[in-house]
Amino acid sequence: MAELILEMNHITKKFSGVKALDDVNLKVEKGEIHALCGENGAGKSTLMNVLSGVYPAGTYEGDIVYKGETCHFKNIRDSEEKGIVIIHQELALSPYLSIAENVFMGNEQVSMKGVIDWTMTKKKAKEALESVGLGHENVNAPINTLGVGKQQLIEIAKAMAKNVDLLILDEPTAALNDEESAHLLELMLEFKKRGVTCIIISHKLNEISYVADSITVIRDGHTIETLKKGVDEFTEDRIIKGMVGRELSNRYPERKDCPIGDVVMEVKNWTVYHPEIADKKVIDNINIKVRAGEVVGLAGLMGAGRTEFAMSLFGHSYGQKISGQVFMHGKEVSTKTVQDAIKNKIAYTSEDRKTYGLVLIDDIKHNTTMAALGTYFSKHGIVNKNEEILAAEDYKKKMNTKATSINQAVGSLSGGNQQKVVLAKWMATQPDVLILDEPTRGIDVGAKYEIYCVVNELAQSGHAVIIISSELPELIGTCDRVYVINEGKIAGEVSRSELTQENVMKTIMEHNKEKGGEQ
Repeated sequence: MAELILEMNHITKKFSGVKALDDVNLKVEKGEIHALCGENGAGKSTLMNVLSGVYPAGTYEGDIVYKGETCHFKNIRDSEEKGIVIIHQELALSPYLSIAENVFMGNEQVSMKGVIDWTMTKKKAKEALESVGLGHENVNAPINTLGVGKQQLIEIAKAMAKNVDLLILDEPTAALNDEESAHLLELMLEFKKRGVTCIIISHKLNEISYVADSITVIRDGHTIETLKKGVDEFTEDRIIKGMVGRELSNRYPERKDCPIGDVVMEVKNWTVYHPEIADKKVIDNINIKVRAGEVVGLAGLMGAGRTEFAMSLFGHSYGQKISGQVFMHGKEVSTKTVQDAIKNKIAYTSEDRKTYGLVLIDDIKHNTTMAALGTYFSKHGIVNKNEEILAAEDYKKKMNTKATSINQAVGSLSGGNQQKVVLAKWMATQPDVLILDEPTRGIDVGAKYEIYCVVNELAQSGHAVIIISSELPELIGTCDRVYVINEGKIAGEVSRSELTQENVMKTIMEHNKEKGGEQ
């Protein structure tokens, strides 16, 4: 029998009397990659926070047995001293400090006199970077000069510099593109060869089935089952059945009785320049239209300009020297400010819900109504509290948001439920056009299904919906047609009958050839 590095026995954790974890058991073998799967709010991150000392001993029931020893971690430093390191979904890096400073933040390399030894710090930082494939990076460069993919690798380098034996990765690929995700997964397999044990939490089931040796499924705070590669069925459908407690035969609900009407919004000759590089054109003469009852997708590779287009359209939130026209119901309107866009019935949900979509320390009620407060919930500058409460309750029910009440802080919700609050916030503005930027990033299949149902309801009620997604199956499953954006231009349009991953990629490749021929 394989040697166990970790046993978590009968773990129960309560928040305000509510059980987030109820008699959870987890066994992890030494040197394996062990995945934790479950819907948002199932208790995966809570369990790992118990293990790493974020929730200290005494705040939960049960035992942690690590390397044969029962442990009582009072804080993260205690668990790190034993070789357990957790990398949270939200990166814990300081943007203005150098790479070397970030790698050894909280783990400073000091001389005998307690003074930081910068020569040693930079030398060891270089070694840590080499372990994650970033040996060519300048260790003196500020972290904010790197992309998200490299920052994620810096977090791993930071963990490796602590002599890690058990590495916990919470949604490590949620904000990464396909190439960056593939690199990170290969890195995990490399760590496995070096004898490092990994626990990964992820909603990307294709990645889990590729990289994991074992999968433990958690549902509603209970451990349901553990599947082993080579022994049990290891398919996405099998994992989903464990997560949601039933077969999910169709991940994309069918949209019925939804006639497509007249053009609601048309954008003509939209051009945007980079906010800092004056002569760099980011969006080049884009023309699109979307009709009532229609769901239109924006596809493209990472960096193609989809988010930049949406943000520039919504109150000129991105870029400079913006030109072009926006028509709503055939009438030209201004979207120069966010207030203009909202007033003209355009709404936009950001891909970064925690930075731009929500006030995490505030409650569900205020987050739901804030964008529509001046228009629908106040008169002469005085907020009608009763209407605000009724609307928040209504949207909580409509969106099936799992929370104790509308007074619960949004920061305490799971990712899927936070996304539902973001959607509710913009639905409360009663838009005619709703632009959803990566609406299901970092959330589980069950919550995704619920959001697709909301999209269908919006279309059926005559709204126009635009979806930006890096997941082509999502666009294929939800959209009536798709505009393909490549290097800031419309590369082509694909109708529903021809909507396949191959045709989208073919459109991009053909556009690249045309551009090459023009040069």
